Amino acid sequence: MIKHDNQVPRGAFLQRDRETYAVVPRFAPAGVLDAATLRRLTDVVEKYRIPAVKLTGAQRVALVGLKPEDVEPVLAELGVEPAPAVGLCVHYVKACPGTTFCCFGQQDALGLGARLDELLVGYGDLAHKFKVGISGCVFNCCESWLRDFGAFGKPEGWTVVIGGLGSGRPRIGNEVAREVDDAGVMTLAQKTLELYQELGRKGERLGRTIDRVGKDIFIARLLGNLA
Repeated sequence: MIKHDNQVPRGAFLQRDRETYAVVPRFAPAGVLDAATLRRLTDVVEKYRIPAVKLTGAQRVALVGLKPEDVEPVLAELGVEPAPAVGLCVHYVKACPGTTFCCFGQQDALGLGARLDELLVGYGDLAHKFKVGISGCVFNCCESWLRDFGAFGKPEGWTVVIGGLGSGRPRIGNEVAREVDDAGVMTLAQKTLELYQELGRKGERLGRTIDRVGKDIFIARLLGNLA
């Protein structure tokens, strides 16, 4: 077994074998890949003999089984930074095909998801990790009700929910607004993070913060911050 020092490769995390690392390159917002990116990815995987390419539940591509010395060259050749996969920050924004492709879509989930990804992913100094799910209709294919911040589309606009989570003790999110436009969703997401920074305790997901503070108090503070 390789003995590592305390220098973990940037953006990578150690795998079960205690020898190799995985990294999630920051490309493909909302899981959308183009041909050029796929070609570049294939070339890198073949060159560095990466054992596994895993599509994650966060609609991202994880490169698994890298030697520690290969992490930086892989990122450089892909031309991207690593996306956050661990840590006390916004990890990802999931988005469904929405009105771009899906016959059931009511709102542009891909467009909003891409803008939220650019605005929020990596946003740090939080009590715990934070996940975002944007669904283009009430079918909620991106599990908006189970994300720290979620929105799903209806013909009149977005319904926004906060505080959901699926692990440990699952929690359905709390609805905070209806018939919200894209700009309003982005503002609510930003204000939710700011209030979570203020009220969250270390190790506490947003939903637990809401339960401790009180749903009505938290939502009133959130909406009051928009005034």
